[in-house]
Amino acid sequence: MPDARIPGAPVDQSTSAPLPRIPLTQNPATDVALALLTGFVRAGVRHIVISPGSRSQALALAAAELERNGSARLHVRIDERVGGFLALGIGRESGAPAVVVTTSGTATANLHPAVLEAHEAGVPLIVVTADRPEELRGIRSNQTTRQVGIYGDVIRFARDVPAPEGGEAELVEADRVALAAVRAAVGADDADPGPVHLNVAFREPLSVAVPALDRIEPADVPAIAPASALGRDTVELQDGPRTVVIAGADAGPEAEGFARAAGVPLLAEVSSGARFGPNLVVVYRELLRDEAFGGRVERAVVFGHPTLSREVPALLTRTDVEVIVVAPSGRQVYNPGRRARVVGAIRPPADVDLRSPEVRAWVGSWVFASRRIVEAAESAADPAAAAPDVEKARSYDPADALAFAKAELAAVRAPVTRALLAEALWRYTWPHDRLVIGASRLIRDVDRIVPGKRIPVHANRGLAGIDGTIATATGIAVAGQAAAAEDGSAAGITRVLLGDLALLHDAGALLGVTGEARPNLQVVVGNDGGGTIFDSLEVASTAPATAFDRVQYTPQTVDVASLARAYGWDHRIARTKGELDQALSAPPVGVSLVEVPLER
Repeated sequence: MPDARIPGAPVDQSTSAPLPRIPLTQNPATDVALALLTGFVRAGVRHIVISPGSRSQALALAAAELERNGSARLHVRIDERVGGFLALGIGRESGAPAVVVTTSGTATANLHPAVLEAHEAGVPLIVVTADRPEELRGIRSNQTTRQVGIYGDVIRFARDVPAPEGGEAELVEADRVALAAVRAAVGADDADPGPVHLNVAFREPLSVAVPALDRIEPADVPAIAPASALGRDTVELQDGPRTVVIAGADAGPEAEGFARAAGVPLLAEVSSGARFGPNLVVVYRELLRDEAFGGRVERAVVFGHPTLSREVPALLTRTDVEVIVVAPSGRQVYNPGRRARVVGAIRPPADVDLRSPEVRAWVGSWVFASRRIVEAAESAADPAAAAPDVEKARSYDPADALAFAKAELAAVRAPVTRALLAEALWRYTWPHDRLVIGASRLIRDVDRIVPGKRIPVHANRGLAGIDGTIATATGIAVAGQAAAAEDGSAAGITRVLLGDLALLHDAGALLGVTGEARPNLQVVVGNDGGGTIFDSLEVASTAPATAFDRVQYTPQTVDVASLARAYGWDHRIARTKGELDQALSAPPVGVSLVEVPLER
């Protein structure tokens, strides 16, 4: 069998268990499809995403049998781009790859956005594309294109599997390739998780009826390799320079733990997974622009992938700032100044005294300055939106009681602003829930406002595209709820915050599928009639308004309620704080969409 592996990709069957008994059908396509998919399941895959097609029918029918016997969870999506991001969301939430299967032709290209995001974000993903056999390639055969290498050099492991002809050796090889693909996707051998591509040719007859199989159990779940696989050092931070910790997307709680142990300010983006703790600086943008704070920084320790501000890369490109990037996995490293020291792990200074005046003054100055800015912003807000004085509610003075009632009514009737939307969504999300934030203007609004809180937050910040936001969130929801069902833990709701254009860009992900239970998923749409994120561009103040609106703002007047109803989603509109609180505090079971009209 020709080997089309990327150099260095792992092929290791030393931990492989004996093949399960799979009844042979005497149809090579069906037999290899069964061997490949059962190989994935044995290696720990629990979710398979299928988009319908003719050339991939053997894989699709094999996946249906694995669902029937309880070996795997099957998800069917007619749009391959939706299917790709659904699989991406499953990988994001679970840390294990989902397998997404497509037919040949343009179907394979529709997976490219999800593949690129998986590459940049280091999310495990396995793509299996069906193809024509060798004799039908390069002759303009219908629905045939060059699928080998279609995703370029972002793939961790690639294999062009020739059309099967029959025989036990092909089944053994399919199982071996499945194990190698899973190991590569999770970075088991080189600590570089990401997308994998298997291009599998099938020759007619393309399938037969799949025999009933016994349940397949995992034989060997690959473990993610330690960071030492990349040869990066574990270092101890030396005391001395004035230091800040910067936590970007997917930094994880390690960033907060290090900042607290080292006694330094924590500048954590909302999608970092580290936005909590006593050292958190909420309004880090403003302080980084302030010479009394940002101007005094001498060293920055970076976790994750910062993407939400201009101030952070400006700091990291300064020649007077030492930059240490902590990257335990992934060959893709955030390094805006191209001069950072990249390490696999970092320890706080061994002799740091968290009670010393110097440490307390440095951390305290950032934290208290941030609190003062937040309090000033709150006091300058619309008084009608402020919380009523509860002391007046306890008063026996009729005037106080009347004042409280008026204030309470005014607060409930206050129109929803971006700040109010961000705060409410953050307040109603709990540790057993999931919050997904799209690449709209709203993620920056949330990042500027919300306080520390240890809750699971996801965002596709690898490439920060609006592609597939709802599909990704669906994958996160189904994976989270499946895991909760298996271990008996509480399964919360998955909420998605995105703008109107991101909703319309992924409207196909609203489509439900017969035979699949819909997850508890609430999509919250800030509808300002277009892409107001572009209003912050410098050119917005000088470009002709008509031209700018047409090509950047791209106004839309879609009836979101009708769109939701067409796809079978519950729809609510929240124009006031009271309506928003009600929608977020008591979401219906299943899928629901909350539309929040916002001013441009």
